[in-house]
Amino acid sequence: MEHRHKQPNLEVRVKNIIEVDGLKFKDLNNSGKLEPYEDWRLSPTERAENLVSLMNLDEKVGMMLIHYRQMGLSQKDKSKTSHDGVLDEAIVEKGENIFAASKIWGTTHTIENMHLRHFIHRDNWSPAQMAEWINTMNEVCEGTRLGIPCLIASNSRNENAEAVFGMNDAAGIFSTWPGTLGLAAAAKGDIKNGGDSSLISQFAQIAHDEWDATGIRKGYMYMADVATDPRWQRTYGTFGEDPEFIADAIGRIIDGFQGETLGNHSIALTTKHFPGGGARENGFDPHYEEGKWNLYPTPGSLETYHLPPFRAAVEHGTSSMMPYYSIPSIKKSVVQQFEGEDIPFEEVGFTFNHYFIQHILREKLGFKGYINSDSGVTNKMCWGVEHLSEAERFAKAINAGTDLVADTNDVENLKLAIQNGWISEKRIDEANVRLLTEMFTLGLFDDRTYVSPEHATAVVSNPANWDAAYEAHKKSVTVLKNSDRTLPLTPDTLTGKKIYVEVFHKEPERAASYTERARKECQELGQFTLTEKVEEADIAILILHPKSGAYFTATPGLLELEICEKKTLTALDGAMYEETTLNGMHHLKEVADSVHIRGGKVIVSVNVILPWILANVEPLADALIAGYDTFYKAQFEVMAGNYRPVGVLPLTLPASEAVIAVDENGKCVSRNDVPGYDKDKYMPEGLEYAYKDSDGNIYKLGHGLTY
Repeated sequence: MEHRHKQPNLEVRVKNIIEVDGLKFKDLNNSGKLEPYEDWRLSPTERAENLVSLMNLDEKVGMMLIHYRQMGLSQKDKSKTSHDGVLDEAIVEKGENIFAASKIWGTTHTIENMHLRHFIHRDNWSPAQMAEWINTMNEVCEGTRLGIPCLIASNSRNENAEAVFGMNDAAGIFSTWPGTLGLAAAAKGDIKNGGDSSLISQFAQIAHDEWDATGIRKGYMYMADVATDPRWQRTYGTFGEDPEFIADAIGRIIDGFQGETLGNHSIALTTKHFPGGGARENGFDPHYEEGKWNLYPTPGSLETYHLPPFRAAVEHGTSSMMPYYSIPSIKKSVVQQFEGEDIPFEEVGFTFNHYFIQHILREKLGFKGYINSDSGVTNKMCWGVEHLSEAERFAKAINAGTDLVADTNDVENLKLAIQNGWISEKRIDEANVRLLTEMFTLGLFDDRTYVSPEHATAVVSNPANWDAAYEAHKKSVTVLKNSDRTLPLTPDTLTGKKIYVEVFHKEPERAASYTERARKECQELGQFTLTEKVEEADIAILILHPKSGAYFTATPGLLELEICEKKTLTALDGAMYEETTLNGMHHLKEVADSVHIRGGKVIVSVNVILPWILANVEPLADALIAGYDTFYKAQFEVMAGNYRPVGVLPLTLPASEAVIAVDENGKCVSRNDVPGYDKDKYMPEGLEYAYKDSDGNIYKLGHGLTY
């Protein structure tokens, strides 16, 4: 392999460079001689094996944990920072926040004394500031005994969304695209028009360049989960409900971020959440106990619907895989098969599930990378192993095949499990070799330890990236209903007409600030005459941002999918409570009625982050649009006819509460494990799953009108 012998451009900040055979190498362990792990001519695996042979137990333990790490800029108390405010050195006592399951030490202590080398980055500063922070982290790493660098991971940073910790931590700094469902709506629209999903490839390539320039080399993305249970709060992070499309999209995402093979400019990806989180029990999420089960009541559903995107991820060489928190339920499932073999369900979370990781993922699918658990599996979301001690949970996960345990710095319990003889040294070494092989392949030991902050600024500010993202916003806009050709609002239809714009949200204060933004963006377009008085309006554009449920806590009853205000519901324990998914429903109807009485038109846009039941808003609308955290301006452009609608629904919208009703035994009338487009195969006589509007449009996967 000749390319290995080309001298890389090496930079050191603490250690020295030595010359051997007229070539330069980093003397990372200060020995004055060239160790195999320092020799960039050798393969990543050879180097990893050598390095592991030199590491002590504490160094190996630290390598197997990844923990959240704040930047110094986010630390308000500057006396608790180092390196001119770049690194955060604060100590957070156990239990001070939801993620401080054990005491959090400062950055330098964590690197030097706890030996952690994997860190989750959730802050959202400028590209140059992020690059400088990552460089400084690596400078501290370089000064340690073996000079092992660190690898910074992050959740998605290129999608427009309201911030949710641990899902979309950061938006608006890198080129900002619509939400994942919006990418799916746009790409599926291109396919419907005779094209393909190359929009997804373009997205991945552009995002790759921004991450690579900044030094964030690991992505916790994307979700390969197929959305089959409509009440699952995380639906918005998926590519929808079509397994074939999702498999194609995931393949393109991996090729774009990682390249054909992993190399020194790749962003290594962690595909999640194996073997698919969509098969929820009535929408409850395994971040809390009520949602700990995955259900497979339908013969063949796991293999037919849920596993194909993960097969694609393996085929495209995803660097690592994240298993879901949930437990496969024996009682609430029928026996599932994979490639003709019955799958034994062990009722433990998938990160503890030896059969799923070793047999299905590694042996059957041929996965070669490493397993990265989801956050908190040893302390909070340890479903099925709650009775075990934390050290025993580490042992169970690692012996099942998990190599990197997420969002923890609990070196004590992992070390205890090893010292008690519950995990073999051979297994610890195997995990370390896997983890270090990725680091060597990414060039982190050689020419990619440090990045240029100036270069990061230049790459991220490239207008072409932002233009491509904006184009995807326009493409994602999905026209669900267009009675009597209400749209497009062309100049001739608008003569002498005034337009009223208002945004509705679950939170009134957000509604007010979003309304201001929407009116400003509408004004900038310069094609509509706006009025702030409803009584003067000939046309109303009403943009709805419904919200339902919470990410870390269960709702008292089932997640509400109707767009409603102060609706009385029954909790699972029989108590009554009120639910609001959109504030101002009465006002919404008043605005629509006021415009209609005068013979005007009402255009409603709904932000589809969940498969909403639209019965309370669709009848008010002459034209109904779906967006997916899509920019307002892009929506106005489509309404104005500047851009022909392309987007289609990436999932099916349910007809009513009746088609997702759950009986007293917790059984749903439509199958939790089957995508919307196929649910009718299992519906009782006389019930059809998809919503049908007053014009006869059926809001199922792939629906989208154009003009």
